[in-house]
Amino acid sequence: MSTATDLKGTAPKLKTSAMIASFADPGQKTASAPFGHALVKAAQENEKIVGLTADLGKYTDMHIFAQAFPERFFQMGMAEQLLFGAAAGLAETGLVPFASTYSVFAARRAYDFLCLDAAEPNLNVNIVGGLPGLTTGYGPSHQATEDMAIFRGMPNLTIVDPCDSIDIEQAVPQLAATDGPTYLRLLRGNVPTVLDEYGYTFELGKAKVLRGGNDVVFVSSGLMTMRALQAAEALAAHNVDVAVVHAPTIKPFDTATVLAELNTDRLAVTLENHSVVGGLFETVASAVVTAGLGKRVVPVALPDEFLDAGALPTLHERYGLSVQRILAKVLAELG
Repeated sequence: MSTATDLKGTAPKLKTSAMIASFADPGQKTASAPFGHALVKAAQENEKIVGLTADLGKYTDMHIFAQAFPERFFQMGMAEQLLFGAAAGLAETGLVPFASTYSVFAARRAYDFLCLDAAEPNLNVNIVGGLPGLTTGYGPSHQATEDMAIFRGMPNLTIVDPCDSIDIEQAVPQLAATDGPTYLRLLRGNVPTVLDEYGYTFELGKAKVLRGGNDVVFVSSGLMTMRALQAAEALAAHNVDVAVVHAPTIKPFDTATVLAELNTDRLAVTLENHSVVGGLFETVASAVVTAGLGKRVVPVALPDEFLDAGALPTLHERYGLSVQRILAKVLAELG
C-alpha cells in the first residue's frame, strides 16, 4: 500500500507491502528470517524440537524449519485452537513445540486453548506470534495492538518482545529450554540488526542498559528499542543526554534493573509497539507504584483505539512511534 502525493505532487510515496512490511530503515543492516534459521539451529542440537503452524509458515518464517525438518513439521491448517491443542499434546509426550500464527489469532481466537491446554499444566509450548503491534498496515483485523495486555494476566506464561535479529536468534534456544509456555512477538522477514553494536546478549528475564545518559531514561521493548536508540542520538543534537534500557522480557519482568534506572531525577519514558493499555508502560508503572518511588512515567505507545490501515511509515508517524514524534515529545516534556 502507499500514500498519495500532496496536491502539488511533491511528496514522496511511502510504499510498503501491508501484510509483510519491513520496518527497517533504507540501507539498514538486516538479517533474513532470523527466527526460522535460529529454530533450525536449535533443532539440530535438540531432536525434541518440532514446528507447527496454522497455514502461515511463509509469513512467520516457519517455512525455513519446514524445509530443513519436514518430518518434524506439522501444518495444521486454518485452525488456531487445534494448533495450540496439538502443540500441548506434543509437549505432553516430551517434545518441544514451536507453534506459529499471527499474534491476533493467538491472543484473540485461541486464548482459552493456550490457557487451559498449555499454561495451566505448565507445558513447554512456545507460541510464535507474527505481526505484533503496528507491524502491518492491514488494519485492526491483523494489528495485534493489545496482545501483551491479553497475555500478561495468564499464569505461567513468559512473554518476550524482541528488538531485532540478535534478540530473536539468542532467544529461541532459551525459550526451548524454559519450562512452561512462552509467547514470542515475532519480527519476521528482513529484520534489523541493531544490538550487536552495544555489546548486548539476550538473557531471558533480564533488562539491559544499552547506553547511559544524565537527562532522560528510556525503557523500551520490541522494535521501539531501535527507535529509542535512534531518538537518543537525535536528542544529543539538542544537548539532551539519554539513557536506554532494553526490556525484552515483559513477563517475568526485570523490576530490579528497571527501577534502579528509574529511581533518579531523570525524565522517565517508556516506549513500546503496543497499546498504552496493559503493555510495557503499565508493567513499569505498576513496578514503580509498588516500590513506592513516586515517579512520573511518560508513555510512548499506541493509543487505546482501533488503528488505521495504510503504509507503515505513515502509520508510525501518525501514532507516535517515529523518531521525530519521540523527539518532539521528549523536548516538549523537558520544556
